[in-house]
Amino acid sequence: MAEFGFALHATDGGARRGTVTTGRGAIATPAFMPVGTAGTVKGLYLDQVRDAGADIILGNTYHLMLRPGAERIDRLGGLHRFIGWDRPILTDSGGFQVMSLSALRQMSEEGVTFKSHVDGAIHEMSPERSIEIQGLLGSDIQMQLDECVALPADTDTMKAAMELSLRWAERCRVAFGDQPGKAMFGIVQGGDDESLREQSARALTAMDLNGYSIGGLAVGEPQAVMLAMLDVVCPILPADKPRYLMGVGTPQDLLRSVARGVDMFDCVMPTRSGRHGLAFTRRGRVNLKNARHAEDHRPLDDQMDCPASRDYSRAYLHHLIRSGEMLGMMLLSWHNTYYYQWLMREMRSAIEEGRFAAFAAETEAMWDKGDIAPL
Repeated sequence: MAEFGFALHATDGGARRGTVTTGRGAIATPAFMPVGTAGTVKGLYLDQVRDAGADIILGNTYHLMLRPGAERIDRLGGLHRFIGWDRPILTDSGGFQVMSLSALRQMSEEGVTFKSHVDGAIHEMSPERSIEIQGLLGSDIQMQLDECVALPADTDTMKAAMELSLRWAERCRVAFGDQPGKAMFGIVQGGDDESLREQSARALTAMDLNGYSIGGLAVGEPQAVMLAMLDVVCPILPADKPRYLMGVGTPQDLLRSVARGVDMFDCVMPTRSGRHGLAFTRRGRVNLKNARHAEDHRPLDDQMDCPASRDYSRAYLHHLIRSGEMLGMMLLSWHNTYYYQWLMREMRSAIEEGRFAAFAAETEAMWDKGDIAPL
């Protein structure tokens, strides 16, 4: 089994082109991870996700521990076998969902006690239990348990959550131990406070972890605040370890974050937006609910090598979405997933060729130009 590692192949300004190596295969970076919350990327077959170019997907510890249960998945051969995905899987720690979905939760130094949003059952999640669950799932990259606070928040709240997350990171590091071919990432916290972010990043770096995530962003703050936190954190994190910005984001978020040195991303936006009739394209966002598409025989994007993008008319997609038909949601989710992977491939090529700044400017200019004119 290959050892976990990260190789940096090229840089262009702050942007980085690399490869993450795991026991289940390599991940070309910058990389976007489609989110398979409950063992499925909503609306898609996993071969569609693979063929779109995804090297890795994300699974959600909180949801999978509640249904069908980590121990059951382990008995069935692990998450990869359970869902039929033979490439790497990253699992989050469950901490964010505990904070955002639980009807009742109580924090302590030991961990968090919470009430399931599914059936009301009471569960306990400690740093050690989070790592145990992720191990039962068999994920290739595991995340530390952390406390994520919504922004805006006061300094004392952000400081306490950051310091608790650091203590939990050390406990997760010990619980993870040495797992050949696998990794555990720490999570930089600190809200929108630069000094707290710097303190968190330096303390995690001292733990010499396999990789580093930046959490607690895209939780209500403006994009400018998120980018400012990246400007603080990325230069502190080791150049020879992968950097993962959690829960982000829009295509513009990805482009501007890669420019600051981020290597990995995840977000539900491609599939969630597709289910609501919104497509991300080379010409920006396209709302297929709009009446302008009702008699438009042209495809969504005939230059995309994706059947959903090139083989169905906008009129048909408009009809499906307005009728609430499942197929419309599936097709737009497919297109968006492909577009996100296309964007990452283009960024990787631009970094390798030393033209990332020009590519970023051209890409943003195309988004600003907007969709093709209506018929």
